[in-house]
Amino acid sequence: MDKKTLIKQLISDFHVAQIRPLVARDIVLPLDIEKIVVVTGMRRAGKTSLLLNAIQTLRQSLTVEKLVYLSFEDERLSLQAEDLDLILQAYRELYPELDLSQCYFFFDEIQEVQGWEKFIRRLDDSVSRRIYLTGSNSKLLSSEIATSLRGRCLNFEMFPLSFREFLRFKNIEPDIVSSKGRALLNTTFEQYLVQGGFPELVAIESAEIRRKILQDYYDVMLFRDVIERYQEGNIPALKYFLKRLLESVSSPLSIAKIHNEMKSAGFRVGKNSLHDYLAMSEAVYFTLIASKYDPSIVRQNMAEKKGYIIDNGFLTQLSFRYQQDHGKLLENLVAISLRRQNQNLHFIKGSQECDFVFQTEDGMMPLQVAYDLSHPDTLTRELNGLVKAAEFLNQRKGVIITHNEARELVHHNIEVKMLPAWQFLLSETAG
Repeated sequence: MDKKTLIKQLISDFHVAQIRPLVARDIVLPLDIEKIVVVTGMRRAGKTSLLLNAIQTLRQSLTVEKLVYLSFEDERLSLQAEDLDLILQAYRELYPELDLSQCYFFFDEIQEVQGWEKFIRRLDDSVSRRIYLTGSNSKLLSSEIATSLRGRCLNFEMFPLSFREFLRFKNIEPDIVSSKGRALLNTTFEQYLVQGGFPELVAIESAEIRRKILQDYYDVMLFRDVIERYQEGNIPALKYFLKRLLESVSSPLSIAKIHNEMKSAGFRVGKNSLHDYLAMSEAVYFTLIASKYDPSIVRQNMAEKKGYIIDNGFLTQLSFRYQQDHGKLLENLVAISLRRQNQNLHFIKGSQECDFVFQTEDGMMPLQVAYDLSHPDTLTRELNGLVKAAEFLNQRKGVIITHNEARELVHHNIEVKMLPAWQFLLSETAG
């Protein structure tokens, strides 16, 4: 079958297909804006479902022929940049009477076609202003958008499920008033903390099946999004480095130290390559990088870094060390929550340490994460770190996220609010 005929078939098949009922996410794509809407995020985080939700909404007011959806992950659709015009040719031949300026174009995983941006620019210039794209690589899409589509795009980031979305997928309405409702929230939070938030896994009871699926997600990310996309040939070194990131959540991230460690283990890899690996892992949404906070952007960029992982399921299913370390899991969860809300990840480190600082209407706010504060030494350490950070930020308030403790106190003239993690996560707003 030639490429144009295949495209016609795929478009026609989608027009007669029934879209299964989908659970709504907190992100809602605008359908009445003349911008190229771009959604980036890790594979399997829910980008396709977000597009399909938008298409479902449009189907209520438009005939299905006005909606074009193509997934470039489809192995049958192996297109080069010069083939993309076949989409318009096929569409016009299928529906010659349609005014294409009134049609919507949805292209899933567009980065699979190198050089896609010129076609999208032409589509936006001369055919339709209603274009929706998804991609699994933030850096590739942003660099291509910056060069060819500057000022034309509206960008969204898609993460695995927030806690509120996790509850929605389980058909649980948050009840923070009754003791029964709060108990259910606590129980469900424990599942979320360990299981993570990939949508496909919510309904799967078997831990072994979840582990196999998460391993598959990891392998696809590694081989398709990193090795193939970046033409990386030193696969053993890359695998070791990513495993090292996985096992070092919330710890200082020293490329020099990892480089020396890998040299001692017999790996032939340069320090610059490790910096590249870190950038790749962040671009494909496997890692989230936090930097030491500094009012100077230059010093901040040069400062110490920490790494977090995009979903707790990767931590518990691909590494033994986190299965009982709920403190690390909770800190990772808070990092994901902050990034989901478009917060840059920062920490403060000096004579005392503070896990995060985040932007509020009242300025930069210090935030500590402590799963268990029952030991007096732990409470004192967390409070002192919070106070030092608040003083550094010229702030009079601070927050401590705990497993299930809720109270307020004043420590060295700093107002401290302790929140159970589930309560903090339910207050999250979509980025």
